[in-house]
Amino acid sequence: MHAPGSPDVLRLKDVPDPQPREGEVLIAVRAFGLNRSELFTRQGHSPGVEFPRVLGIECVGEVIAAPGTRFAPGDRVAAIMGGMGRQYDGGYAELTRVPAAHVYRVQTHLPWEVFGALPEMFQTAQGSLTTGLRAQPGETLLVRGGTSSIGMTAAALAADLGMTVLATTRSEAKADALRTNGAHHVLRGGGSLVEQVRAIAPDGVDCVLELIGATTLLDSLRCARVGGRVCMTGILGGSWTLPDFEPMTAIPTGVFLTAYSGGSGDLTEEALEGFLRRVAAGSFTPRIDRVFGLHEVAAAHAYMEANRAKGKLVVRV
Repeated sequence: MHAPGSPDVLRLKDVPDPQPREGEVLIAVRAFGLNRSELFTRQGHSPGVEFPRVLGIECVGEVIAAPGTRFAPGDRVAAIMGGMGRQYDGGYAELTRVPAAHVYRVQTHLPWEVFGALPEMFQTAQGSLTTGLRAQPGETLLVRGGTSSIGMTAAALAADLGMTVLATTRSEAKADALRTNGAHHVLRGGGSLVEQVRAIAPDGVDCVLELIGATTLLDSLRCARVGGRVCMTGILGGSWTLPDFEPMTAIPTGVFLTAYSGGSGDLTEEALEGFLRRVAAGSFTPRIDRVFGLHEVAAAHAYMEANRAKGKLVVRV
């Protein structure tokens, strides 16, 4: 893309192959997941991005070359964050080069489109639960935006941790999918949740994972108990800011408001590989809505921007 704008600013173009410098990994990209943050960058909401730019904050593939690093040609890897798609060209490409600190070598034979759906989704869900919420076994968790890919992953991880999970959906047709995925209680989204939450947890829940964003944040704060934590991670509702925000009245007494926008430093190869093994064993099935080709990236962005996706969108290169 040469400038911010509609999905049509994303155009397929031949460019010279990137050449890896010392400490960088050249990756033959096999697949990548699409993320809301890339949509916001495309719309012009990410400060400091210089154009032209190849978007993409994550990818999976095989190492071509990696001078001065621990990686070897042929390694299967995932790359996430660390400035990908913003400070330097990212994963929407056949080849990309990434600093070695943001690359993870794993042993997996998952299909590329399945592998490609997982790294950022897992990292964000796990980081939100641990760094953002400090979630503990036996606590209650409300996942607001439960049918999103991150919401589904967070619910499954939280259920494994021994939490009681409440998850929201605006569609009754998706309720069974939430229950199968680990949700103990399914709440109808689209309005205030306070009464529904208090009917299950009279004092409020211990943790709220806010994936809708500023449009529902104030209501989410009222769903938490005294001493509870609310972590804003997602902006599915499309709003970054709260107009006329008054903390003294907006934040209930004793409720903690946090956020999570962590990066690759919050993820280990061991944790990612363990999650990949779980997927391969069938104990967690990622919800993939559609798989696009590289030439369909603009169409994929239009699909995402229209909120038509019912799970992760993946591009297979």
